Amino acid sequence: MKGKNLVLVGMPGAGKSTTGVIIAKELGLAFVDVDLIIQEREGALLQEIIDRVGLEQFLKIEENAVLSLDLEGSVISTGGSVIYSSAAISHLKKKGLLIYLEVSYEEIARRISNIASRGIVFGEGKGLRDIYGERSVLYEEKADLIINCTGLTIEEVEQQVIRAVQNR
Repeated sequence: MKGKNLVLVGMPGAGKSTTGVIIAKELGLAFVDVDLIIQEREGALLQEIIDRVGLEQFLKIEENAVLSLDLEGSVISTGGSVIYSSAAISHLKKKGLLIYLEVSYEEIARRISNIASRGIVFGEGKGLRDIYGERSVLYEEKADLIINCTGLTIEEVEQQVIRAVQNR
């Protein structure tokens, strides 16, 4: 585990950022949030960036942000759409374990109340159920570990992640 990154992937609302901070504190690791890096570099909120440059260009910005990371011993919270970039996923897996925080569609839909302003990458004419369906398959396929977080508290998720990593 020494020097390895823990890379959290999953749908918006899965708890990647919230849980990531707690895991980092518990394990004495640094915490990095890719969405915050993008916002800082672009000088705007995610939704503003998407509105300004469009989906394809946003995905490129996200990919470039991930490819610029050269970290060890960090917990990395990714944006939900990072899974669309093979280059980004490959880069993250070189020095890290990809951990999918799996949450049921129903719970994700309940958790996300600000869907229009949240900065979620939707293809033309797609809704939350559509992106859940297409992304969940990709997360499962690429993940080194899958943690089912449905119905769990943040502390329970944190403990499950730490246990799974230590047992690996």
